[in-house]
Amino acid sequence: MTTAVNRHILTLSLLLTFSILLTFSPNKTSYPPTHHRHTTNHVPTFCNYSHGKWIYDQTVTSPRYNASTCNEIYKGWNCLGNAKSNAVDVFKWRWKPHQCVLPEFDPLSFLNAYRDSSIGFVGDSLNRNMFISFFCTLKQVSSEVKKWRHAGADRGFTFLRYNLTVAYHRTNLLVRYGRLSANDDDGKLSNLGYEEGYRIDVDMPERTWAEAPTFHDILIFNTGHWWRAPSKFDPAKSPVLFFEKDLPLVPPISPDDGLDLVLKNMISYVEARKRPGTILLFRTQSPRHFEGGDWDTGGSCQRLHPLRQKQVEEFFSLEKNGTNMEARLVNVHLKAVKGTSFKLLEITSMSEFRADAHPSSTGGKKHDDCMHWCLPGITDIWNDLFIAKLEYLKSSQPVS
Repeated sequence: MTTAVNRHILTLSLLLTFSILLTFSPNKTSYPPTHHRHTTNHVPTFCNYSHGKWIYDQTVTSPRYNASTCNEIYKGWNCLGNAKSNAVDVFKWRWKPHQCVLPEFDPLSFLNAYRDSSIGFVGDSLNRNMFISFFCTLKQVSSEVKKWRHAGADRGFTFLRYNLTVAYHRTNLLVRYGRLSANDDDGKLSNLGYEEGYRIDVDMPERTWAEAPTFHDILIFNTGHWWRAPSKFDPAKSPVLFFEKDLPLVPPISPDDGLDLVLKNMISYVEARKRPGTILLFRTQSPRHFEGGDWDTGGSCQRLHPLRQKQVEEFFSLEKNGTNMEARLVNVHLKAVKGTSFKLLEITSMSEFRADAHPSSTGGKKHDDCMHWCLPGITDIWNDLFIAKLEYLKSSQPVS
């Protein structure tokens, strides 16, 4: 009997020893955490998020937000509410960078991480598109908000529980502009034959955002579409005439040269007035997808799937002088941010594929809207990229 007991004790000892060895073994198998839709994945040290491909994700069964939970969505951009035929598909396309994964930002984690701070979107209606996407995503997890309309902001909200403010400052050209007045130039321009047009002051920020650098901790700018808007600035009927230090630039300079001057001056303006530690981003141009003409000449965008790479080049190649080459032309000017405190947020390349993601004819307008984007939609992915960029900058890692 003693032998049997000893044998039993020996067996238990061996089992215990084996269990301990497994516990501390370097080859122990680890299991990944359960996947959640809103991820907080660690952002890789090096990753170019802007280049990749779109993958249709059938596992996505619902959008991040909708008009019933976020009434800030502009009616013309509400593709779900307007019953656009592919509205459900629009938000199911997931962006897959070539060498990494772009995480979908977690709104609750973001609100906690950016407590007691302020974020300003400054630019045209495409930045409003992005702002609404950002706000609506945050509102899904924190509905206690108060309207915020200080210092020229077109619209804004404070998430009360976190004291986080997000605001949109509308500006078409970044700088002050208006119809040319007869007494603007003491005859310098009229002597050259310019009797009417638009005056653009390259060194005077528009009042809607002039104070923004003094109170926002994060600023994201854009400009571009209005610089190439013949319906507003017709070279013959309404030429743009540039002023600096309240004097006309004579001889008049081209719109391209004017844009370069505006960017140079406004970047300096922001850098001189920003708060310590402010993060400054400049978003690259959002592409349009008109086919068969421009917005006012019968152009439309009826595609239901993203473009292929070959089609992208046909749409946007500068050599072919296409209807939609505006984006790449404007981006050439954004070299102005090099060597400054600004970092580029590159969304153009990924967005060029998405000819399917515009409101098109469902926006209730007389012409197809092939410029703005469905909400929810691609601007949600821009915000994923925006958050990833912030994480790079906060961690002082190299930014691609």
